[in-house]
Amino acid sequence: MSVIDQLSQELSRFPGIGPKTAIRLVYHLMKRPKEEARRLSHAIRDLADRIRPCRQCGSYSEADLCEICSDPGRDGSIICVVEEAFEVGAIERTGQYKGYYHVLGGHLSPLDGIGPDELNLKRLLDRISNSEGGVSEIIVATNASVEGEATAVYLENVVRSLGPRVTRLARGIPVGSDLEYVDGNTIAEALSGRREM
Repeated sequence: MSVIDQLSQELSRFPGIGPKTAIRLVYHLMKRPKEEARRLSHAIRDLADRIRPCRQCGSYSEADLCEICSDPGRDGSIICVVEEAFEVGAIERTGQYKGYYHVLGGHLSPLDGIGPDELNLKRLLDRISNSEGGVSEIIVATNASVEGEATAVYLENVVRSLGPRVTRLARGIPVGSDLEYVDGNTIAEALSGRREM
């Protein structure tokens, strides 16, 4: 296998990148100055060598604790549970949430062989149990997919017995959209999650 084919095959493993896009990326790299390819190679090597899961929340960090977990100014009584580490950034960009996070590393999917033991659940339960009443709320921020819903229901059943209140992110109609273009499931979620004005 040629170097071009080998790199193309590796790039096509990325989500959203198929064989055609991968080969375009390879040829783009070959047309650029060699130093760009070396910088990319160095950055990938650094990622593999220096980034690891945060020992508390499971997000990624160069240090033992990520920046959020090591911030004493955050609200320790709330933990927002997400499926993947990149979702932490989406919530942080809102500037509205000041608690801590917990990354599951996926969602329950029995068809794919992913049960509770394959997720980062034990650490979450330990965090709640060892907080001596300090954690008062768990916000479940899993995706609105079948697997995300199943994971949310499972978390609610397991966490509620430990004491904290369990809440779920609200879902509904996106800001700026017209009702005629919104699907029925989204409208149903918006109706059931309505609140006083």
